[in-house]
Amino acid sequence: MPERGVPAQPGVVPAGRRTAGTMFAAFYGELVPHPWHDPEHDAYQLFHQRSLAMGWLDEATTVRGDDPPGACGLWAMNDAGWNHPLAAPGAGLISWFQVEASAPAGDRPLPVQPFLRCAMDTTARAGTPHLSAIQVLIPVQGLDASSRPPYAAVPSRLTIDWFAECAPEARTPVEVGVNSGRDPSIPAVAGRLADRLSHLDQDVFGYRSHDVTGRDDVLPPPFDDGFWNGPPLHGVVLRGELAEWSCDAVGWLAEVIADSAAHLGVRSPLLLTITRAFLRGQA
Repeated sequence: MPERGVPAQPGVVPAGRRTAGTMFAAFYGELVPHPWHDPEHDAYQLFHQRSLAMGWLDEATTVRGDDPPGACGLWAMNDAGWNHPLAAPGAGLISWFQVEASAPAGDRPLPVQPFLRCAMDTTARAGTPHLSAIQVLIPVQGLDASSRPPYAAVPSRLTIDWFAECAPEARTPVEVGVNSGRDPSIPAVAGRLADRLSHLDQDVFGYRSHDVTGRDDVLPPPFDDGFWNGPPLHGVVLRGELAEWSCDAVGWLAEVIADSAAHLGVRSPLLLTITRAFLRGQA
């Protein structure tokens, strides 16, 4: 577990613990601080406490010294913060979180939904967030598409009914950047990825169109190229509508994209940048 305040580096996990890889989330927008927030309760402490309370923390890889290991969870804690020295100037970064994701079971997705939920709960403890974009690094290389049972080829599809009660007016246009860094695998499968999303029996993300993109179209992530497979040279932008603008819906979509990409043979970490596409007249 790195010292807080040190620029993000990939986590190191004790030998024998099977992990999927590093997940990183960055929230962009505006954070209106709560006047009662105690600065001593920093992002790391709050995220750790929330992860622990919800049973999501893999304590066996987070404890130090002679402390007894806890039960396996969804991730091990690495680092978190409100700002980052590597954030792009003017990007509006308000918080970021880094964990080492546990390897999911064959019928479970990468834990992006709970990860983003925990990150949002943490951010909301410090202030009122108004998010314009969410960026997630997802370890697709830690997925084994061949191990998925037939009923859970895309495990997140089994949870679509959670979004069935979203109000019709909650549907939000988004642009979803999917970048494979130096690996050209995402542009190579862009058409098939879009086809899978458009034909998946779900209404959480309504796919409309896509374009292959380059580095100039990517919001620079708050970590250096050596952290993953950067720089972000090869990508695609998917356009469509989410059932709602929430971390739950963004996390669900990220899980679906991760499994779909793995099924198509992608073995690189993917940088996802989900941006709320404001329509004319929207606040």
